[in-house]
Amino acid sequence: MSSAWLLPEHIADVLPAQARHIEELRRGLLDVARGYGFELVMPPLLEHLESLLSGTGRELDLKTFKLVDQLSGRTLGVRADTTSQVARIDAHLLNREGVTRLCYCGPVLHARPSGLAATREPLQFGAETYGHAGLEADLEIQDLALDCLRSAGVTQVTLDLGDARLLRGLLEGVSLSAARTAELMRALAAKDASTLADLSAGFPSDVRRGLDALLRLYGGADVLAAARKELPDRPLVRAGLTELQSLASRLQHAHPEAQVGFDLADLGGYAYYSGARFAVYTAGSSDAIARGGRYDEVGAAFGRNRPAVGFSLDLKELAALVPARRLAAAIRAPWGESEALRTAVRRLREQGEAVVCILPGHEHEGQEFDCDRELVASGDQWVVRAL
Repeated sequence: MSSAWLLPEHIADVLPAQARHIEELRRGLLDVARGYGFELVMPPLLEHLESLLSGTGRELDLKTFKLVDQLSGRTLGVRADTTSQVARIDAHLLNREGVTRLCYCGPVLHARPSGLAATREPLQFGAETYGHAGLEADLEIQDLALDCLRSAGVTQVTLDLGDARLLRGLLEGVSLSAARTAELMRALAAKDASTLADLSAGFPSDVRRGLDALLRLYGGADVLAAARKELPDRPLVRAGLTELQSLASRLQHAHPEAQVGFDLADLGGYAYYSGARFAVYTAGSSDAIARGGRYDEVGAAFGRNRPAVGFSLDLKELAALVPARRLAAAIRAPWGESEALRTAVRRLREQGEAVVCILPGHEHEGQEFDCDRELVASGDQWVVRAL
């Protein structure tokens, strides 16, 4: 028998201890982004569907909840990703000529979970840079992603690089429907050689060989050398491999603690990305904990096609991977109406202290605060003493 208070599948409340952990991570990540010069924006949770899905592809469409606006009769979407909204803000509301760095943190809603244990309400943190086409913007975003993870307590990471131009270069001149392209990408992502061979039957021989090679092109530094030998020497392929080499060299120098690798068949979000892309992995998670890359076409649907690069992560997933910080120290105080007591409590809070007033009859209840001191009466004054 169902109950009215049961939540939908893959939707859950966040209780005090976990909520505190997530909020501390959120504040920390936003502080790191601000230290890089990123400005915070807060897009709405829902907007007109055609705007929300502009330039995002079918994958995001399937994830997006739709509803009818009772005021206008138009179809609205509840955001499943924030990037297109930030692109709209850059294109139409800020409309700056130079570089714009924006960050955000808020819930998104998925019509379908991404996995058996996944939530349908991730808390998405992300950062995006608009207006710079050079690798400097890619490098800064990757630096920021790794620094954000380090600030959260994730120190052992592997960063895998790939590039959307490799597949585009391989398939250049091959006529494919969107459905067939999607099947190809799924086969590549699953490293399914048999299905890939069936799908590419009839392709030029160098394209078939290149697609088959992509399945094996993952691992360490030798991957790029192998890719140059096994992939056709085409302009997009050459440009992608050259930039991947530059990014990897810079990352290894700037972040010696990170293991840098390659997975040239990782094509998640292929329709979305336009150049180099990356995924960050750590122990305890089978999926990437952060993803990002270059998506220069994201603003085209809003009439302002300019360079863009960014990354995002789910704070709920991140919180599950790192231990919570110790509870902040707090002061325990009695409940009372005396002016002297109320003034003492107010002054302590103004000084940044957490003061927990114990309501009558609840002196022994546990709570989400580490009260290591108490406020006690000493003559006609209230003083703090250690517990």
